[in-house]
This record gives sequence, structure tokens and C-alpha cells, in this order.
Amino acid sequence: MRSKRLFGSVVTFVAGVALLASCSSDGGVAGTAKPADAAPAEIAFAPADGTKDVSVLEPVKITVTDGTLTGATVTNPAGEEVAGELAGDKLSWSTTELLGYGKTYTYRATATNAAGRETTLEGSFATVAPASTPRATINPIDDVTVGVGMPISIKFPEGPVEDKAAVEKALKVETSTPVEGSWAWLNDQQVDWRPKEYWPANTEVDVTAKLYGVNLGGGAYGKSDLTTSFTIGRNQVVKVHTPDHKMEVYRDGKLYMSFPASNGKDADPNLNTPNGTVIVMAKEKVGNFSNPRYGYTDVEKLWAVRISNHGEFIHENEENRANIGKANTSHGCINLFEADAKKYFDSALIGDPVEITGSKADFPTTSDVFDWLIPWDQWKSMSALS
Repeated sequence: MRSKRLFGSVVTFVAGVALLASCSSDGGVAGTAKPADAAPAEIAFAPADGTKDVSVLEPVKITVTDGTLTGATVTNPAGEEVAGELAGDKLSWSTTELLGYGKTYTYRATATNAAGRETTLEGSFATVAPASTPRATINPIDDVTVGVGMPISIKFPEGPVEDKAAVEKALKVETSTPVEGSWAWLNDQQVDWRPKEYWPANTEVDVTAKLYGVNLGGGAYGKSDLTTSFTIGRNQVVKVHTPDHKMEVYRDGKLYMSFPASNGKDADPNLNTPNGTVIVMAKEKVGNFSNPRYGYTDVEKLWAVRISNHGEFIHENEENRANIGKANTSHGCINLFEADAKKYFDSALIGDPVEITGSKADFPTTSDVFDWLIPWDQWKSMSALS
């Protein structure tokens, strides 16, 4: 809860000021303002003395009227001064570093009026004390190169976010080339940003999440700010039309590689390679494909590229060689010959799109990365600021 900014002031009064009259040679009388007649300097603090639950994001400001500041300090409970800056006209001073949660700060300021008379003001205030400060995570991490389908994901693993709009206002995406995109809340603990279309190749991306001090709701406040900078790589998209028994790889919109494939069993929707656009999520030289539900354990395959937590991979399956390029007989994965699987594995980046069509079943929106399964207009409506 952000406190209202209140101002406390003090005025030093000067007593016994006399107005002196002087006679001129022509009999005229002129009143002359002496330095001693100057109004006392008046100091004001924001937040005011005694204010509670002050936002840690609001700078402390000390101002003066009818004078100039000659000194200003804000001190934390450890006796350390908070960094601040005096304005060029010496009429105000503001802190330049963030405050801490649940702390009582003291402040002191001095100012002089035109007559050189000094005014001093002291006081204290207390910052908001959160019930909790949950951490957040951000992905992609720094300095990685990812595919053109990679979303930006911020998660709050310690609990739900109540004030989603406040969080979203604290998020910023900057790109080296203009990109239309939007944030969308996939659940109460995750907000993702993706472009309307695939990222332009070679785009540089900087993400800032100014979460420290943000009221998440329910007494929770952001623990710390997050940042990441990453690069979008070349444009590579995998396309699979399951009845064709092949997997095509496109670079910059042109066919780059084509491999014979065996996809999920056509007759059983539970074993289809589902329709939809997903992304490369992980790569493993050796993947474990045990599935006791279907009676097989300790099954390992080479050059495994995960495209869904629903269970779908692209991998070699020499045991299914007789059907690769001819029939769909897998339990949902895209089976390739070993040499082809390695060639594709070596070419793939995390975040590369994989577009699948022709099946009876669709990907469920329960996989970890289902951003591209949601139509753009619906995606935009999932923003807390829409």
C-alpha cells in the first residue's frame, strides 16, 4: 500500500522586527526592507514525520521555501546515510537509492533565509513491512541464443500473484528491431511475452522486470528486480504434416532439410503426434522414453529433442526403421533414422518452432510451453492490462 505524501514543516519566527522611517531632503519617507526582515526558511519533508508504511520505491524529498538548503541527510537504522542529491538551485534534495523494507529512517535538514538565519528540522518515517517477499525467475537467461518461437517467461514459484496489473506495469521488453508482442498470464504464477509472429532473426532482446517494491497483493511484495539479455538466432521452423510421413526443416522460409519420419499412431488420438505449434524445449544426446502405461521401460533413444512436456520428442528410432517414411506407428514422438536425427539435433536451437498438422488430436494447453497454441487475439486478452 503506497502511503499518501504528506508534508511536515517548521517555521522559525523572528520577533522584535522594527520598521524604520528615514527623512529625505524633500520631506519624503521611504520604507526599506532590511535583511533582518526576510521571512524564515521553511523546510518540508515528504513523507512527513511519523508516516508509516511508506513505499520503498518513493524517493524521500526535502524542500525549502524562503531560503536555501545547507544540509540534508536521511539515515537508515544502521546509522548509514542514504545516497541523495541536492538540486542545482538548492531548493530541494532527494534520495537516489531505494529504501529497505520494514525499516525506520530518520532525516535532518538545515536551511538559511536571506538574512542568514538558520532553520533545522528533524523527523522519522517507517517503510512498509511485507508479509512475504516471494522471488521470481526469468527465462531466457542472459547471453543465450534462442529460436524465433521462444517466449519470455516470468514465474513466481512461491505463490500466486493477486495484483497482476501491478506486476505487468513493472515489465519492459526492448528489441533491436521493432517487434509487436504482448504479455499474457498463463496462470496465477506465470506471465509470458511473445511476439504476434515469430521473432525476426538476429533480434537483440533486453528484458527488465522492476519487481522490487511492487505490491503483489495479499501482503506480498517483490523481492528483487530481474533482467536478461539474449539473442534470437536464425529463422528455423520444423513442419510436419503427419499423413506425409516426413519432417521438413525450413530456414528463412526455404526448405533446408527433409527427413523420412514415422509419427504417432493415426487410429488412436491418445497416441497421435498432436496438431499445433510448439517449440524445442530441450535437447538430450540420450533420452529415456520409458512408459510403463504402455508396457515399456528402460527405453533409451539417441538425439532426443523435446517439443512438449505432454511427452512428444523428435528422436532416432532405428527399431522402427521399417516404418519410417511409410507408416505412423509411434506413441506420439517423431521417429527419424539415426543419421537424420543427429543432423537435425545439431541444427536445432531451444525455442525453434515445430508446426504439426494432419492429426486427429490437438496439443493440450497443459504443456510447459503452449504459448503458440493460443490465437493472437485471445493471447492479448490474457494481459492484465488489456
